Amino acid sequence: MIRGDKVGLRTRQDGDVPVFQAELYEDVVMRSRADSLPWRPIPPEAAESPSAAAAPSEQKAYFSVVELESQELAGEALMWGIDLHNRTAHLGISMLPAFRGRGLGGDVIRVLCEYGFAVRGLQRLQVETLVDNTAMIAAATGAGFSVEGTLRCSAWVYGAFVDRVILGLLAEEWAP
Repeated sequence: MIRGDKVGLRTRQDGDVPVFQAELYEDVVMRSRADSLPWRPIPPEAAESPSAAAAPSEQKAYFSVVELESQELAGEALMWGIDLHNRTAHLGISMLPAFRGRGLGGDVIRVLCEYGFAVRGLQRLQVETLVDNTAMIAAATGAGFSVEGTLRCSAWVYGAFVDRVILGLLAEEWAP
């Protein structure tokens, strides 16, 4: 487990899958805001289920977020699009509804940065989120990310096009 001040990131376990499926994936409106792919009814046992425990990959790293104080499962974190040639990757997090608004997101982002920069030796990390996702923007900027731009009407979200904001952090800007 990689530990921050409030959270730890550990390997996704089989017992996490039904929780993620019920509380994150089956919330169609929220999932539509969090994923660039359209929501589809996929059972948790299906190989392509985003809730399933993933096999190790050079391009993705899936984590379960655990609140350190309670030791409860608090959400999921993902480093995806890992490009070892250019030493870049994208970050994403989803907190379970009961853990939103507790200030854990910034700590999750900081721990993902530690994994990306210290463990994987990456040079650049990027966050892409909807322009109205103030919690994610605050978590990322609080961890040192800078807003780099806006992609206008680039996300189809539950019946409407929405702007996305791009945030980036370079290894030399990271303060562990």
